[in-house]
Amino acid sequence: MCFSLLQRICHWGPLLALTIIKCVTGMAVHCSSMWWPPEHSTGGLINFCTFMTLAGLTLYNFMSAIFHGPGFLPLKWKPENEKDCVNLQFCNICQGYKAPRSHHCRKCGRCVLKMDHHCPWINGCVGWGNHAHFTAFLFFAVLGCFHASIILGCSLYRGINRVWYIYYGTGREPVVHLTLYTLVACVFSLGLSIGVVLAVGMLLFFQVRAIIRNRTGIEDWILEKANHRRSHTSEKFIFPYDLGVKRNIWEVINLTCQPVGNGIYWEVNDQSDQFTLTREQIEQKNEKRLRTKIYKITSPISGSWFPISQGWRVCLQPPYSDEPRLKLDPGDIVFVTRWRRHWIFGEKAQTADENNKSGRYRGWFPRRCAVEISEGEPSNNKRNYIGKKDD
Repeated sequence: MCFSLLQRICHWGPLLALTIIKCVTGMAVHCSSMWWPPEHSTGGLINFCTFMTLAGLTLYNFMSAIFHGPGFLPLKWKPENEKDCVNLQFCNICQGYKAPRSHHCRKCGRCVLKMDHHCPWINGCVGWGNHAHFTAFLFFAVLGCFHASIILGCSLYRGINRVWYIYYGTGREPVVHLTLYTLVACVFSLGLSIGVVLAVGMLLFFQVRAIIRNRTGIEDWILEKANHRRSHTSEKFIFPYDLGVKRNIWEVINLTCQPVGNGIYWEVNDQSDQFTLTREQIEQKNEKRLRTKIYKITSPISGSWFPISQGWRVCLQPPYSDEPRLKLDPGDIVFVTRWRRHWIFGEKAQTADENNKSGRYRGWFPRRCAVEISEGEPSNNKRNYIGKKDD
């Protein structure tokens, strides 16, 4: 277990996050000892203890989010009642059914319970098992860096104007002495802390909104498509896990930050059942299959995010998505489901063995490197392609 935790930490995301925490904390403590010495006043002691508490809680919840993990669905899982299998999707990689609110993460290689997103900063997914710790980490990181910004900003001001305070001050002001190296470190740490407040504060806002709605980022996208499917009717899709603001919050947030329930079966509102959302996903997949178009690759595609060889228009108008870019060879067959002006999104046709070993190989690629298989081509060929995809 210790080796597994070490593997998770030895990644650029956690290492960079720990470095930022160390830099901001270390410099804030150093400056605080000069700007408001804790040994000289009660206010200084309270300031120091408050900051160290926020720093400690940030580090604790960060490590807990990594250590606890999101929770994974057991391999080859299936519901106790086999009749419920028709309401669930099947994962070819995990060789089991996907429980409600579970999604397969291609980076983790497992089906994640109540998956929200894969976060590089914790080198893992945010899901049922660590959602509370991850949100607490964001909350205390924003508070701690806001506190650090005040300490560093005031210390920097006092340090730059140290001579003025010596000559024109009352003599009771604390002296903040910054050398060239500590001055650079103070400015750098101040920039980091302000950056964390802005960037992580925005992420915290989205996480709090998701908790209040009891919806993950993936479920937001499913709900948007569900309502779009019903846009021409008066019917509206009822999200099954919306239990009201108070109950939604208690589904995630509690004093111990321990996950609620078993991550497989969830409490739903009176208008829904356990499989309302999974049935909607299956219907969306069926509609997606009907609108799928088959393309054949005509020239090599490198899989680069900025394929210079395809022209500046392709590079300057990429799809606004963190989804992967496909590397393809001439003659490859791709099932396309999304289109942009210069890019298209699809899944490469693979054999059953390739699909089981590596999973579904899908992503974006330049539109100019492929041609659609026209309706005039033999229909048997298209039916064969569709059959391979469905398998």
